[in-house]
Parts: sequence; structure tokens; C-alpha cells
Amino acid sequence: MTLKRLQTDILILGSGGAGLFAALHAHKANPALHIIVAVKGLLGKCGCTRMVQGGYNVALAPGDSAERHFMDTIEGGGWLNDQDLAWTLVTQAQVRIRELENELGCFFDRNPDGTVHQKAFAGQTFDRTVHKGDLTGIEIVNRLAEQVWARRISRLEEHRAVDLIKTADGSALAGVLMIDMRTGGFVFVQAKAVLLGTGGGPTMYKYHTPSGDKSCDGMAMALRAGLPLRDMEMVQFHPTGLLAGPDTRMTGTVLEEGLRGSGGWLLDKDGSRFMAEYDKRGERATRDIVSRSVFDVIRKGRGTPLGGVYLQMGHLGPDRVRKEFKGMVERCADCGFDLAAGRVEVVPTAHYMMGGVAVRQDCSTELAGLFAAGEDTGGVHGANRLGGNGVANSTVFGGIAGDAMAEWVSREGTWREPDEKSLAVAETRARAPLDKPTGPLESVREGLYDGMWEDVGIVRDTESLDRGDATLQDLDHRLDGMGVVTSDLAFNLTWHDWLNLKNLILVSRCITAAARAREDSRGAHFRADFPQASDLATSRYTTARLAGEELRVTMEPVAFTRVRPGESLIRDAAE
Repeated sequence: MTLKRLQTDILILGSGGAGLFAALHAHKANPALHIIVAVKGLLGKCGCTRMVQGGYNVALAPGDSAERHFMDTIEGGGWLNDQDLAWTLVTQAQVRIRELENELGCFFDRNPDGTVHQKAFAGQTFDRTVHKGDLTGIEIVNRLAEQVWARRISRLEEHRAVDLIKTADGSALAGVLMIDMRTGGFVFVQAKAVLLGTGGGPTMYKYHTPSGDKSCDGMAMALRAGLPLRDMEMVQFHPTGLLAGPDTRMTGTVLEEGLRGSGGWLLDKDGSRFMAEYDKRGERATRDIVSRSVFDVIRKGRGTPLGGVYLQMGHLGPDRVRKEFKGMVERCADCGFDLAAGRVEVVPTAHYMMGGVAVRQDCSTELAGLFAAGEDTGGVHGANRLGGNGVANSTVFGGIAGDAMAEWVSREGTWREPDEKSLAVAETRARAPLDKPTGPLESVREGLYDGMWEDVGIVRDTESLDRGDATLQDLDHRLDGMGVVTSDLAFNLTWHDWLNLKNLILVSRCITAAARAREDSRGAHFRADFPQASDLATSRYTTARLAGEELRVTMEPVAFTRVRPGESLIRDAAE
């Protein structure tokens, strides 16, 4: 099949909050630009932003401030954050939330006096999470998608990005090789600027919250292109993933943090609350602390019949729970559980990746022409993301990226000729399983789930990380020897499963390498053999690059550009 070639001014990979906001901002900055949004599924119907239940953190209410939001973000991030990115997040969130409502048509829940209602989320000193019930992501993505359609921005649906293709001298990005999933044919999209907005999605773990189409494609492409990824050891586990049983994908589906923020209890198998044993904030401690606490309770034999703990909401009043958490109540009911009046079994579930591609303030990367935003990037959240900061991150930096790409195209953008040899190599790599005998992909997937959960999960140590690395090397070798049925490449989901696993294993190797390099415990990263945090004043973050087949990790000093450990912007602002 002949390689199809397209041209566009701006190519956006991903249609979550980052991708759609980037498209809208780039179009607004220069309506003459040709923009394509490419997505593995259907625009507005896939990705993680749509799945957001909790809400959007922003300092709006009297008594709150950007400085206070910033300090919560930095302290929650274990002082590893890029402080300039974090400051941009908290200040621009105030702009973006008004843009969402006043320009794009979102409508969030209100107080009786008409002000925006903001609920409590763990790890924060103020109730600042704006929401639409517990279906906030659907509200945001629906409105963004409508606006993209209204502007007739082009889209390539059911197209998956395979590799970033550079120029012959490697100095800039020429475009992206893609697969049209509807035909199985390859497409090269030549673009003056490209946004990496595919999202992360730690679906390499046994229990995970993102949809199955999330396979860290953007991070894997960035690694293969030689780009640096920072903070990759920092994988967030949400404490309350629905534990519906071993034979259903509903297991791992997140039950949002607002449940605990509103006063929900976590109970062991005997019905006893246990979080006070681990943190004075109880169930409202940060996600990393609650996840480790639940994990410890389970390992001590205090777990429930399915191997988790109980979440109880009924003591708050079933009618109140049904009203405030309609989506969660219905989701649990679909699985046979009564969240409003009974107890639901939950387990920590891999939820979000704080690490990702290193970016500048304008979302540009070290590869000319490539920009990145959202969960594909690292630095904003540091060692741990506060619940509610995720969708704010995507929309804030998606908008910034759109503005920056429009400006870049007008100033420096040009269509650059791709390195045809690299293009052929990328296509050959993607076609690799088509020329081999079929094999048991499910055994590789289960091996990945178990290996990452047991050895590179909530609690790690040198021995477990060594085991995890060996497991990943073996799985990668086994996968390379397996092929798929090739009678029809149109919607050949087994082929795409193979490609997903290839990307997941590479990114899992990066997580493992970064976790081995960090010999202390910080945020979401807990080393049982190094259980204490190192000196905050000399904090360092990890940077990983792929050199050939080897992942090389270095430790870089955190730049305390706005506040140092022991200081507070809140106090400075008051003075």
C-alpha cells in the first residue's frame, strides 16, 4: 500500500483538554492556519479528559489566592515541581475557567447565591475544586468538541501516531508517521508545528483508571526521538479504584476523590477506620499517602474478600450522596453495588503520570517544531499531582501551546523535508508483527500487569526494581517474536494491541530506570529501602533519555525560582 502524504500548518496529536484547547487557541490567533486534530478514536468521545469526575482546581473564592494554590501544589509535589510552570498553572487557571464558562459554554455547579461552587479535594488547604456534579470532564470535552466542529477545524479520526519524523540533519521535526486504523494504511503528515497531546495513561499496571486506548504513545515517540523525559518514576495511584472482581474491566475504575473530601470513610475487613493510623488528615490525606496506607492494610491481612478495603458513604445520608455523586452512584449500581447506603470494595489504581516530556514555558521542546502539553509533559506537578490540578493543567497549557504554535508558524514555520530513511525505518518497525507467526499477546499483557504492579508499583526497593527491569526486558523480547493475523489490516485491533504493548513496555522501562536512580522517597515514589525524603533544599529531579536500546538517567537540581523549602509565598503575599 502506497504511503499517503498530507500537509498542514499545525498537527495536534490528541483530542483531550490539551489538544482541543490548543486547536481553538491556534485558530483564534490565526484563522487562516490549516489545523488538523488527529486522534486514535473519535473526537470528543475518547481520551482521559472526558473521564474526569472530580473537577478543576482554581483560586476563585474569598480567602483563597493563587499564592495559596501554588504552595499547595509545590508542597504536594514534594518540592520537585518546575516552579515557573506551577505558577503558570495556578494563575492561568483563573483565566481559563472564565474562558470555559463565558466563551465556550461550560456551566459548572453553583451556590445558592450564584457563585461557582467549589468542593473539597485532598491535600489542599482550601475548597477550590470547580465541578459539574461528578461528570466534569464530559461537560468540558463536549463544549470544546462543539467549538472545534463549529470552526471546521480538520480532524483525522481513528488515526494513531506511530513516530515523530525529523529532518535529515535531526535538527527539527518534519512531521508524524501515522496509521489510518480504518484501512491499515500508513500516512505521513508533514507539519510546520506539532503538538504532543496524547496523554499519559499508566495502563501497564494491573489496576488502572484510564481507558484501554491509552498506551503512553506520546511519551514512547518522544523517547524514540531522543527527547528528555523528567520525573518518570512519579506514577500516581488513586486510592479508590472500584474493585468489582477479577473478570471485569470495571475493576480499577476510579471513584472520585470528592467522596473522601466530603467525609467518606475507608474501612478494613472488620469495618474499622484505619487512616488515622497513618496520617492526621485521615481520609483527606494526599493520594500517595492514602494509597500506601490502603496497600499496607491489605498486605497485613486486613483486606476485604476481593483484596481491597471498603469505602463507605452511607453515614453522610444516602439522599445526599445520590444528589452530590449521581454519576458515581449509578456507576456502582451498574456493577451491583450501593454506594449511597452500603459499602463498596476499592483498591489503589494507577491513575496519572506526573512525568513526561521536558517543556519550556511556551510548551516548546528541545526539538524545533515540536510542542507538548497535558499529561504528556513533566514538571508541573513534581512528585505528586493534587486532585483537580490535572484538567487545569491540560486546558491551561493546551491554550498556551496553541498560541505559541500559531506564533511559531508565522515566525519560523516552514514545511521541512523528512528524512526518508527514518520514515522507512519507522514504517518497518510498525509493520514488524505483520511478518511473524502469531503469538499469545495476552500472556505479555498479563506479565506486564503483574510485573509492574508487584515490582514497580506503590512500594518499591532495589530488589523489586531489578526484578521489574528483568521482567520488562524478557517481555520486550517475547513481544518482538510474536506476530498478528494479517488477513485484514482494517481495524486490526490485535496489531494495535501489539503496538500498544510495545509503547507501554518502553515507557515502563523508563519508569523503572528513573525509580532505580531516585534513592529516596518523595511523593508518589516510595522506596522501602530509602523510606525518607532527601534534603528538600538540595532536591533533584530525574531526566531520562533513550540512547540506542539503553535508558540513561541523570539527576538535575531543582531550580527554586519562586520559593525555597521553608519559605511561603502566602506569607510574602500578606506582607
